[in-house]
Amino acid sequence: MTYADLQAALLILGLSERSTHREIKTRYRQLVKRHHPDSGNAADPMTIRQVNAAYRLLLDYVTEYRFSFAEEEFYEQNPEERLRQQFMETPLWGKG
Repeated sequence: MTYADLQAALLILGLSERSTHREIKTRYRQLVKRHHPDSGNAADPMTIRQVNAAYRLLLDYVTEYRFSFAEEEFYEQNPEERLRQQFMETPLWGKG
């Protein structure tokens, strides 16, 4: 897999660069319902193949991704916790 493949898969599914596993799964299901040949639509069979391939590629990437449990990564993913930590001791917001 290359970065270009990853970007193409995101484009096919209509996802942003920062998507959760749940968002990937939800978007995939929406597209399958819309483009599956059994849905009654005269959909192009190539479209469902592209959607399936993109989904498999993204799942492979997410499955193999190494998560960081470092403190800095935690605060990047949870900015409200960074603010709470930063202002916890101030009289107006925290214990004071």
